[in-house]
Order: sequence, then C-alpha cells, then structure tokens
Amino acid sequence: MDPTPLLDAARTERERIGRFNLAIVGGTGVGKSSLLNAIFGEDRAETGVGMPVTKGITYHVDEAHALGIWDFEGFEIGSQVDPAQRIRQNLQTIAAGPPEQQIAVVWYCVLSTSSRLTQPDIDMIRAFAADGLHVIVVLTKVARVKNHLTNKWTVSDDAAKMLAFLADPDGADGRGEPLDLPVAATVLTAAVDQGKFGGPQHGLAELLTTTLDLSRDSAQDAFRVAQQLSLPMKRELARRAIRTAVASSVTAAMVPIPFADAVALAPIQLGMMGKISAVYGIDLKVVFSAQALAQLATQFAGRALVRSALKVIPGIGSVINASVAGALTGASGEAWMRLCEAIHTGAIQLDNIERLWREYEPSAMQILTEFLKTKGRSASR
Repeated sequence: MDPTPLLDAARTERERIGRFNLAIVGGTGVGKSSLLNAIFGEDRAETGVGMPVTKGITYHVDEAHALGIWDFEGFEIGSQVDPAQRIRQNLQTIAAGPPEQQIAVVWYCVLSTSSRLTQPDIDMIRAFAADGLHVIVVLTKVARVKNHLTNKWTVSDDAAKMLAFLADPDGADGRGEPLDLPVAATVLTAAVDQGKFGGPQHGLAELLTTTLDLSRDSAQDAFRVAQQLSLPMKRELARRAIRTAVASSVTAAMVPIPFADAVALAPIQLGMMGKISAVYGIDLKVVFSAQALAQLATQFAGRALVRSALKVIPGIGSVINASVAGALTGASGEAWMRLCEAIHTGAIQLDNIERLWREYEPSAMQILTEFLKTKGRSASR
C-alpha cells in the first residue's frame, strides 16, 4: 500500500501544530536547566541550537523544531542596566520576529530560599504582563518535610514565606501599601530530588497543567507535543485525531462497502496514523524504511484489519457498514497510538515489522469494543 497519505498527513499535522515558545527567566544557579530537562527532556532542552538574539536573551530551538525557548537573563546584583527596560526592549525584538517565535507563556524562576521578590523582580514581571503575557512564578529547589503522623508533606520555611508574600504582597512590608504584582500562578517545584533532608522531586505535573491552561489556545497543541513528561497529555491529542477519523469512516460507509473494497477507508485511516505520528514527534522516514512503512500501512489500514473483524463481530455479513467502519478505524487508531508511544519511549526494537504487527495489531476485544461504541452512538442519534 502506498504510504504517501500517511507521510503527507504527518507533515501537515506538524505544520498545523507549530512550535511552542516558552520564555524562561532566572539568574545563575536557579535551576532553569533542570526544570527544562524534566519537562521537555534532556535530548531536547539541552541539545537545542542556541542563537543569541540581542543582549540578555538567547533563543533555543530543538532539532524537531517543536520547541522554542527564550532564555532571559535574570537580574544580577550590581547590574547598571534597568532590568524592566531591558525586558521591554527584548520583547520588542521578539515581537518584530516571525509568528513561529512568539512567546506563549513565561516561567519566572525564583529560588525557594528567597523570602520575597526584589523590586527588579517585580518590575520585570510587570513588563512581561504589560505585554499581554501570563507569568508563572516558579519556585525552584523547594525542600519539603514529611509529617509522619499525617503522612503529608510541608514546604520549607523559606518557601512558605515566599508563598505568603505572593499571596498578600500588599501587606508584605507591614504597611499594607498597594503593590501591583500581575502573577498568573505560582508553582512550587523541585526538578530533581532534594536529598535526605529535602524530599523527592515534585511539582512538575502541576507546572505542566498550569502552563497548558495559561497558554493561548493556538499554542496548546504544540505544548502537548513538546512536553515529554505526560503521556496522557499526548494521548488526549492523539485520540482527538482518532475520533475525527472514526466519524469520517462512519460517513464514508453510510452506503455499505464490500469487504473487497475495504481499501476505500485506507486514506482516512492513513491520515489518522500520520496525525498520531506527529503527536509523538516521530519522523516516519527516519524511523522506518520505505518498505517497512508500506508494509505497516498495509496492515494497519488494509485487509488484515478486515480479517480480524470477521472473526469477532457477530453477523457481520459481507459488507462494511457504518458501525464496522468506525470500529475498524477506532481500533486501528488505538493500536497505532500504542505503537507510536512505544517508539516514543524507546520501549521496542524496530528490526522486525512482522513482530511489531503481531504485538500491536488491534485485539479482538478492541475491535468488538469499538464496534459496540460506534453502534451505540449511531443508535442514539
């Protein structure tokens, strides 16, 4: 089977998803690299190509061009430059650049051992917010202590003081003077274990969901693809492609299709597979040879699937109706998603295509489950 529709769909989906651009701010030793590696993976955050843009910022792009990181210098004591003015100048430089480099959200990283933000910190946060950007204050290297009576974790005194300041900045100086601090959210993190007296890694899942929630809608799919911490977040996007393909298959088979013409569903199924591959950042031409890719396409979107359906769907007859078409496409999509996930995590060897098909082909139960789901949706209309 010609895998061209699969490759075309993967390329188109990558273009649609675009690039997620994160601005990260913090001084030396605050733990930015550890944080980026924990969320986006060391092979992406560390090895991305860094391009100094202007004084105070560097732009890193990963090899897949799915992630862009604007690394802003933190305020250093003794600096003669107004930090807020530098931020404003840098934001103007970024705004003048191409759309695929525009910032989606800001991580403002502060060591948890700080008891409060400095005035330069406040000024820089205001400069980002004035540009319409959501600022997440990320407290880094937060040590925690476990209460063995309640089995709950409590944060260090330093982190607690910073939280109190952020919760009530107006009253932090004891005079209750108004303080404009446009912080969208605060997240406590430890990107690596803090040792025997600091507790394990924590806060990364909260940072992940907070970043997604505060990113503009057009950047959210790119974030789901760029992040490497949460497989469920990728599955959510992959299953969106599956649902769309199932609906298209049901429509295509409203007039039943003979089994011999099952290939009529292949373009829909191959398009779905291409989109799922893009979600997991898989370059199909790199991972598979042309022959292997054609073989997999034939199996995941061909008559092998129909033969499986014949064995498990009762009274199926000799044609593919809407419910059967939806079942075949849904089961194929779930199986391809599992395969892409295994490739993404490095859990499998890709040296034997026949073995891959045996391990990842849709099971009888998956096909029957998808059939009952599709039939149930059709009956409820």
